[in-house]
Amino acid sequence: MPHSELALGIAERDPLSGYFRRLGDDALVLGQRLAEWCGHAPTLEIDLGLTNISLDCFGHAALLLNAAAGGPDGGDRLAFERDVLDFENCLLTEQPNGDFGRTVARQLLFSQWQILVLRALQSSGDAVLADFAPKAEKEVSNHLAFAAEWASRLGDGTEESRRRLSEGLSWCARFVDELFEVDPPLLALIDQGIAADPQAIRTEYEQRLNARLSGLGLADRLDVPVQVAGGRKGMHTEHLGRLLADLQFLPRAYPGARW
Repeated sequence: MPHSELALGIAERDPLSGYFRRLGDDALVLGQRLAEWCGHAPTLEIDLGLTNISLDCFGHAALLLNAAAGGPDGGDRLAFERDVLDFENCLLTEQPNGDFGRTVARQLLFSQWQILVLRALQSSGDAVLADFAPKAEKEVSNHLAFAAEWASRLGDGTEESRRRLSEGLSWCARFVDELFEVDPPLLALIDQGIAADPQAIRTEYEQRLNARLSGLGLADRLDVPVQVAGGRKGMHTEHLGRLLADLQFLPRAYPGARW
């Protein structure tokens, strides 16, 4: 499948636009995934919690994709007019919700990574990222707290709840390594003091995550036998196409429609 003209035009811009797009795609895709729980969560408390996280993600995506496109209207075009191969989100965010245990596991793994990235970005040489990061960190700290609390409840609950959380972690673990990949465009931004270096936060990520898991009576470490990557290069699982079919339905069915 060829890349869309929109994506090809944006690809010609500097690596900073690509970094905005990468972070924005993470937020957009995860927000859409969490929105699928609306009206279907196990309890009203959980329904409201996941919906609020979803709304935060959409807010982050709007800011980052507008910055990537260079204008207030460009973010909508990036969200609704690109093809699946043009998205650069990490594979973890596009994974199906599964049961609540898997959703909690996915949120825990991603939010722990995201909050460390946002803390690093507060000293970014780019004014947009430096302004965005501390505000987003406050929201993501709530996302992490939600995931950590429910991981604790599930892990310390019944044998069934512990099994579901453990299976969710096993499902999602294969996508963790991709979070720490450094490709040439990202390396250039790291060297310029603009982007967060994911390798620099990996040790802290693993320490914090493994401490949470051992506290739940699960494995002392996250077992990651086989890693899967490619999302940053547009190589996605079959799940993203189905997600985008829902996300992009309205503007594709009614060209010119605005949110």
